[in-house]
Amino acid sequence: MIKWLLIAVTCLTAPVALSNQVFKDETWYQQNLIADLKVDEQALNFLVVGDWGRNGHFQQKAVAEQMDNLMYWLDGEFILSTGDNFYPDGVASVNDPYLQSSYEDIYSGPHLFEPWYLVLGNHDYRGNVQAQIDYTQVSQRWNMPARYYSKRMQLNDSNDTLLLIFLDTSPFEDKYYVEDKYLPVRSQNSQQQLNWFEQQLKGADDRWIIVIGHHPMYSSGKRYGKTDSVRHKLEPLMEKYQVNAYFAGHEHDLQHNQPQGTTVHHFISGAGSAVRHVKPREFTQFAKATAGVTAVSLKQNSMLIQMVSAEGQILYSKDIPHPATK
Repeated sequence: MIKWLLIAVTCLTAPVALSNQVFKDETWYQQNLIADLKVDEQALNFLVVGDWGRNGHFQQKAVAEQMDNLMYWLDGEFILSTGDNFYPDGVASVNDPYLQSSYEDIYSGPHLFEPWYLVLGNHDYRGNVQAQIDYTQVSQRWNMPARYYSKRMQLNDSNDTLLLIFLDTSPFEDKYYVEDKYLPVRSQNSQQQLNWFEQQLKGADDRWIIVIGHHPMYSSGKRYGKTDSVRHKLEPLMEKYQVNAYFAGHEHDLQHNQPQGTTVHHFISGAGSAVRHVKPREFTQFAKATAGVTAVSLKQNSMLIQMVSAEGQILYSKDIPHPATK
């Protein structure tokens, strides 16, 4: 990503606010240097954020500002969203004003105009799901070509690749089939998606495989033990085909969970706006009820996870070696 800047006409050394928009120059980023942030220019760097769409309320604006800062310092290449893109009831159409006020106007920092790859959350199911898919044809950065899809990325330090698999997890949540507000899940063929998922995994020879969905399989938050139907369907395939990491949202916090005897690292990055309490469990590696975002730096032999608060504090840092190097 080429670092491009929006520069004010006047020569100032601090950001200038015009019509509630901040115009940034190089000085702004230098003044907002994130202490202890590990930067590897040879890595494939990207962000993961979820549960954000609240029209700028709660901490959404602050998280968005920090995301722009992180993308600058990491030279980030893309952003992943773990769902619940628009609260409380998704969007009505591609012309819904909420797409502008809760997405385009909030994530307007100069370094946030990189590709976004998104999945659907349960709140998105309470609106027009197809509108979010169709918005892919409207926005130059919004990418949701289908309810579930995959994307392959080239690593920067080798000829190896990363396979990203994006799932629509709401149809795997059994209780939604008896809740009228989630009526659209009844039209979905969850077995067909599972078959597709296994085919993606079975044919993969990528160095890294990362899966993105909305519902966590393990949680150290409010929904501890409440997404077992999702876990029972997805975890066997992830373990069988040696998925490296699963990123989810749904819980409004930042977490790293890994149950004993499993190989998949389970991350929750759902702190894009409002936050909720957490409680350490038997599988908890880290859990924090703080608004923020997850930065990932991927190389041939390592995956660095850095969870960063809206204020720019490194809350958690974990360098995970590739299994082949252990």
